[in-house]
Amino acid sequence: MKQIKDIIQASIDVKQQILQNEVLIKTVNDSVTAITAAFKNGNKVLFCGNGGSAADAQHLAAEFSGRFYTDRDALPAEALHCNTSYITAVGNDYSYDVIYSRMIKGIGNKGDVLVGLSTSGNSKNIIKAFEVAKEKGMITIGLTGETGGGMKVLSDLLLNVPSTDTPRIQESHILLGHIICQLVEEQYFG
Repeated sequence: MKQIKDIIQASIDVKQQILQNEVLIKTVNDSVTAITAAFKNGNKVLFCGNGGSAADAQHLAAEFSGRFYTDRDALPAEALHCNTSYITAVGNDYSYDVIYSRMIKGIGNKGDVLVGLSTSGNSKNIIKAFEVAKEKGMITIGLTGETGGGMKVLSDLLLNVPSTDTPRIQESHILLGHIICQLVEEQYFG
């Protein structure tokens, strides 16, 4: 019982640190503004991650393309890993490191937003995707752990959760992602 309570408390502690971090709160707000503007300008939001972060990327993309709180029109958002034939072909023929960057080269446009989730901030395939996104004039939003890793310098907006514990970081990524989805929905559909 104590171990369960300790894990819950660890999650609460990270969220308390987020709540007290005015820079991070402002960056969440700036992310809402950037994504809302992209949608209003006819652009799309693309998501990428690996493992549990891929599942989170897909979850957040679905909140935009499906719905969050409001029964409304779909917004153009997609997780880049959902085409398994593409992922396995590119991973086999080229390298797993380029699965997202090749996709960005093909479908990314200036003004689109790329959201990358990586607890370490050092996922090579997401870093390469951010590099291509920057070349194309896309806005990059990184959701990482405490240091930001290699994504720090490539993120226009960095949501670096104040933790080095992967499960606590991922729990906070969903919290921040849900806040962004809710506020974008409210601001876009008014």
